[in-house]
Amino acid sequence: MNGERRLILASGSPRRRELLTKMGYHFEICTPDVDEHVQGHARDIVSTLALRKARAGASHYDDGVIIASDTLVSLDGVPLGKPEDAADAKRMLRALSGREHEVFSGVCVMDVRTGRQETRAVRTGVTFRDLSDQEIEAYIATGEPMDKAGAYAIQGGAGAFVTGLDGSFENVMGFPVDEVREMLALFGL
Repeated sequence: MNGERRLILASGSPRRRELLTKMGYHFEICTPDVDEHVQGHARDIVSTLALRKARAGASHYDDGVIIASDTLVSLDGVPLGKPEDAADAKRMLRALSGREHEVFSGVCVMDVRTGRQETRAVRTGVTFRDLSDQEIEAYIATGEPMDKAGAYAIQGGAGAFVTGLDGSFENVMGFPVDEVREMLALFGL
């Protein structure tokens, strides 16, 4: 689907790889190491980090198109990244229980040769039903929450927690496919 353009996914996320593959793209993977300490609103943080990742990925290539993304959960304006440990995961899931929260994914597409870039942030509202402590502990015991923003995977066991979704399901997974497709088309892909 790429034609002759080289596409590079600047991410180690298996979910982003899976979604980009399902979209029909052929791509290489690089996993840039960037400073992820950013303050501010989740929308701004994910945009900044997607741009940092794209720039870091682009530094390893002479040509091609880099795509990078970052995702955060936000509850009452407070960003929730990946939990530090099981206690942190429990704290996050308890806070999300019975509440609506927002998931923001920032996406940056960059032409390595010209430096031209497009960055967008996409929002999805997610509502969880009330969760019991036993449900939270059982979910944490699966290990699934430990490398996920907000301590959950909507495509996994936490899908059963969701009672409302306002926006893209794939955005909550970390890769808003409709926007990604639009952005890649702007770069001839």
